Amino acid sequence: MTLDSRRPLAVQLLLALVAGAIGVLAFAPIYFWPLALLSLFVLFSLWHKATTPKRAFVLGFFWGLGLFLAGVSWLYVSLHVYGNMPAPMAAGAILLFCCYLSLFPALAGWLQGKLVLRRRLSATISLLVVMPASFVAFEYLRGWFLTGFPWLTFGYTQTPGGVLAAPLAGFAPLFGAHGISWLLALTAAFCVLLVRPASGVALSRRGRTVAVTSVAVLWICGHFLHVASWSAPAGAALPVTLLQGNVEQSLKWREDQFELTLTNYLELANRSNAKLVVMPETALPGFLDKIPADYLNGIRQRALDRGADVLVGVPINERVTTDSLNPWRYFNSAISLGASAPQRYDKQHLVAFGEFIPPLFSWGYNWLKIPLAGFTPGSAEQQPMQIAGQKVAINICYEDAFGSEIARQLPAANLLVNVSNMAWYGRSLAADQHAQMSRMRAMETSRWMLRATNTGVTAAINERGEMVSALRQFERGALDVTAVPRSGATPYVLWRDWPVLIGLLLVLAWALFVRRREANPAAK
Repeated sequence: MTLDSRRPLAVQLLLALVAGAIGVLAFAPIYFWPLALLSLFVLFSLWHKATTPKRAFVLGFFWGLGLFLAGVSWLYVSLHVYGNMPAPMAAGAILLFCCYLSLFPALAGWLQGKLVLRRRLSATISLLVVMPASFVAFEYLRGWFLTGFPWLTFGYTQTPGGVLAAPLAGFAPLFGAHGISWLLALTAAFCVLLVRPASGVALSRRGRTVAVTSVAVLWICGHFLHVASWSAPAGAALPVTLLQGNVEQSLKWREDQFELTLTNYLELANRSNAKLVVMPETALPGFLDKIPADYLNGIRQRALDRGADVLVGVPINERVTTDSLNPWRYFNSAISLGASAPQRYDKQHLVAFGEFIPPLFSWGYNWLKIPLAGFTPGSAEQQPMQIAGQKVAINICYEDAFGSEIARQLPAANLLVNVSNMAWYGRSLAADQHAQMSRMRAMETSRWMLRATNTGVTAAINERGEMVSALRQFERGALDVTAVPRSGATPYVLWRDWPVLIGLLLVLAWALFVRRREANPAAK
């Protein structure tokens, strides 16, 4: 396949769009990671053949549009089906959101185009240095800017789960998801360089041998690193029960369903003899002060009788002052009931449009009928809960998309627990994609990740990112597992994303310096 710059622009844009969409198949639930390399190979080939930075920008935009329209269009379900936004408006909002997300690969294309030098050596440098670094830098920026949306970060394609082993998974405890993205991008760039018609760069036989050997060594190292142990068991194994109530989202907040939902989770919890029972996010469909005291005392007493703890997802309202124009604060929280001292965790990283409305988009609240919007973020200094004899780092729903934030409670925590409600997105890719991010957090921290969700994926994931056990989605049930608490700190826990960020900045700064020196021979 040759990607000739003489092809009509429309053909190149269509190719970019399809390549982006194909990349989604590399993620959960398909897990066919070679398509991630193919998607990046096509993108980098098109960028390398682009004649101007402007054309590279447009090609990157269409590639991103294919990726995000195919990969996150499930947001339509939450806006239209459960948020009651009119269908045309919801579809338009998703299109605009995907266009916004597509600006990041577009800007990556523009930046690498500005830094490309047209001589033989410079063409090689642009492929192996500038393109991968530009792509990953803007991928990281997408996960940070305006509270961030790190969904479909390409590093996630190297989590276990598919029929093929994920060779680069071993780098997760060192450099995290973004570091793996960089290695994938670098591999794709090597592939472009090796395909002479696509790159226009003629490598010698020795050069090809060095390139292939370098990539092979990189991937083999990833395999052996995945086998390595980055933490050690910390005490006895812990019996845990993860609850999945399977409450339909359209019924969850209805007053006539309130008692049924409480009874549903009470019955599931009472069946367990585990030392830790975990309910999903907002399992109790009302503010904590509206939950009958007898109900909460019953859960607490049942846990006390067997020396256990129950982690309950429930929203909490607090009165700040009687004089304030806005006297109430609302938190998306998890509380503990049982043998340990009562504890509470408040969600820190809130979801835009779901838990808060950005100031410039308050007009959208007129159409959205999503309950509990307007939350207050919890403190970033919250410590792990000390429950069931362990230190447990809690994260709620979307928070496990942010690796550096999860690492804040490490290495103190022995276990990770995620409580979620993915019923907002119906029967879509969302739940599997979300579980895939939990796998990455487990690998980065070398800790077990225990997930309790309303409709799925409720699962236990070990420190290698492998799913030990899981419930079927959209079925009511309780998952009994024996989790292994672990101690120790991976390099990622100690350094988080800083090595990758510093590396990206140094590479791009060096490329800018070289470009300016080439443009000004007198400066040499």
